[in-house]
Amino acid sequence: MRRDLLPWIGLVSVFVANSGCGENAYLDPVSTVAIAAPSSAGALSARPAGADWPWFRGPQGNGISQDKNWNDEWNGDGPKKLWEGNVGVGFSSFAVVGDKVYTMGHTGDDDTVYCLDAASGKEIWKHSYPCKLVDNLHEGGPAATPTVDGDRVYTLSKEGQLFCLNAASGDVVWKQQLAELLEVAMPAWGFSSSPMVFGEKLIVEAGRTCAFDKKTGELVWKTEKYKPGYGSPALFQPGDEPLVAVLNNEFLLVVRAADGSEVGKIKWETPFETSASTPIVSENTLFISTGYKRGCMLAALADGKLSRVYENKEMRNHMANCVLLEGVLYGIDGQSNEQRRCKLKAMDHKTGEIKWEQEGFGCGTVLAADGKLIVLSDEGEIATAQATPEGYKQISRGRALEGKCWTLPVLAGGRIFCRNANGNVVCLDVSN
Repeated sequence: MRRDLLPWIGLVSVFVANSGCGENAYLDPVSTVAIAAPSSAGALSARPAGADWPWFRGPQGNGISQDKNWNDEWNGDGPKKLWEGNVGVGFSSFAVVGDKVYTMGHTGDDDTVYCLDAASGKEIWKHSYPCKLVDNLHEGGPAATPTVDGDRVYTLSKEGQLFCLNAASGDVVWKQQLAELLEVAMPAWGFSSSPMVFGEKLIVEAGRTCAFDKKTGELVWKTEKYKPGYGSPALFQPGDEPLVAVLNNEFLLVVRAADGSEVGKIKWETPFETSASTPIVSENTLFISTGYKRGCMLAALADGKLSRVYENKEMRNHMANCVLLEGVLYGIDGQSNEQRRCKLKAMDHKTGEIKWEQEGFGCGTVLAADGKLIVLSDEGEIATAQATPEGYKQISRGRALEGKCWTLPVLAGGRIFCRNANGNVVCLDVSN
C-alpha cells in the first residue's frame, strides 16, 4: 500500500471544544458557576488567570490564546529566538502556566514528561518511564499534551499509561494503565487523547470514554467499547446538564459528564480509521472533520436528539483542528498528508461554504489570538494573518524551525512555543 495513502495521525490534533467569539456565558467546571467570558456559549472550561495555556488548545479548549501581549509583525527572518532545546521524539504540544512550560518526548526506550522554565528553557524537572516509540509510518513518540490543573499535571502515553504528577516536583501522585483497566487494545498509532479536567473528574478518550477521580485515580465511569479515535474530549453544556463529546473511529458520541450515560451518536467511519480531531462545540452544535477524503460534518443536539446539519468534503482535517472565530472555521484541508494537496481554508460554520483558500502551509497547524491567525507550516514557517472571511490577508511570515512540524504551537506570555517531530523546541519572542 502506498505510504501517502496511509494515515499520519499521532500528534496533537486532539482536543478542541468550544469555538467562536462574543460575550456569552460558559460554565466553570471547578466552581460550576456560570460567568461571562469571550467564548462560545455552551463550552465548558476552567479559566486560568492571564494568558496561561494550561492544556491542549488553550484555556477554553478552542485553540484561541487570551494573550494580549504579543506582536504579530516581524521581518522575513521570523521572530527572535529566545531559546532552543530538545525534548525527544514526539508530537506532544505544550501546556504553559506562569513561568513553567510542560511537554513530552521519547528518547531511547523511555517517554519523558518535562517541566521547563518558560523564559530560558532550563529543565526544572523531568519524569521518565519505559514506553514503546510506536513509530508506525511516522516518527512516533507521545501524542497527547500535558494537562495542568492546580498542583497536578496529567499525561497519557501511547501505551496508555495515565499519570498524575506533582506539578512542582514531577513526583508520581497516581497512575493507571488504560489498556488493562478498560480492556482495550492500544490502537495502531497509540493512545493520543489529552486528558481534560472537569470539576473533580479527569476525562479521557481511550476507545471507552472514561472519567477518573482526579485526586485518587479511581475510575468513576466508562462508556461501552468503541474503536479508539485520536482526538480528545470536548466539554459543553447546551442545556441543563454538562456533556462530553468525542470522535472515535466509529461515531461522534455525546455522553453525560456526570455518569457517562449516552445522549446520542452519529455513525462516522473513516478510511484507515484515522479520525484525529476533536469535536468543535458551539452552543448546541458540534463540528467534526477527518482527512483522507472523508470530509466534515456539523451536527446539532436538539430535544435530546443528535442529528446532521450538513456534511461535505470541503474541510478534511488530518491532524490539526480548525479554529472557529465569529462564525468562520479556519483550518487545513487536504486529500492526504501530501503537502501539495493541503490548503488553509476559511469555511462558513453554519453552511459549510468555503470563503477562501490558500496554499503554502502543507499539513500545518492553526491557532488564533486577538482576531488573528497564527499558522505553522509543516516545514516550520510561521505566519500571521487577519482572521477574516474576506480573503487570506497575511501580516507576517518567517522561519521558526526546521523539520516536520505537525504539532500545534502555543502563544502564551508574549512567547510562541514550537516543536518538530524530532523534539527540537524553539521559543520565539513576540512580546510587545
